[in-house]
Amino acid sequence: MITVLLVDDQALLRMGMRLVLEANDDLTVVGEAGDGNAALTQVAALDPDVVLMDVRMPGMNGIDATARITTEHPRTRVLILTTFDLDEYAFEGLRVGASGFLLKDAPPAELVRAIRTVASGDAVVSPRITRRMLDLFADRMPESNATPELRPAVDPRVESLTPREKEVLQAVAEGLSNLEIAERFVLSETTVKTHVGRVLAKLGVRDRVQAVVFAYETGLVRPS
Repeated sequence: MITVLLVDDQALLRMGMRLVLEANDDLTVVGEAGDGNAALTQVAALDPDVVLMDVRMPGMNGIDATARITTEHPRTRVLILTTFDLDEYAFEGLRVGASGFLLKDAPPAELVRAIRTVASGDAVVSPRITRRMLDLFADRMPESNATPELRPAVDPRVESLTPREKEVLQAVAEGLSNLEIAERFVLSETTVKTHVGRVLAKLGVRDRVQAVVFAYETGLVRPS
């Protein structure tokens, strides 16, 4: 059973999502919240598998709440609910640790599929979309804003990667799929999956999307 917390300041929208989700035998809504502060309280009390998080709410907004949840409750995955697929809120949500974003007008089947995907440990947004977002909002990345003398030293997690693992990470950051990476480096898809798994473990990130964000934040990959 996948447990879900609904966070949105519109009660009618929460009711609609609850009806959609609880029509599935493997999903249950364990709680609701109308703002970021209430979401933090509910996550601490209920330990949900997935949080559906709106961004525009009174009090603490969804981005700040997401940052707190992903830091303080790393087991819980967050899906950002947004109006446009390449807006600043979706970008900021991914940057602070969300496992993906979903358009508010997404069909019910897509909503259910997205929740199941992030609950299984994967990310909803493809690396390609993530890269487009990072290119679009590159000036907001910490590394981009720092003067050369103030930029941080190479992250030790990057140094822990083997040369092949660095190549795989850069390919993931380009938005390539496992099959495309396998073709580029003349490897089997199974071998690529193994490399990707090791990269995620060494970097301490949850999924490919967070690996792409890491690659940009550390300067391993530059915006197009």
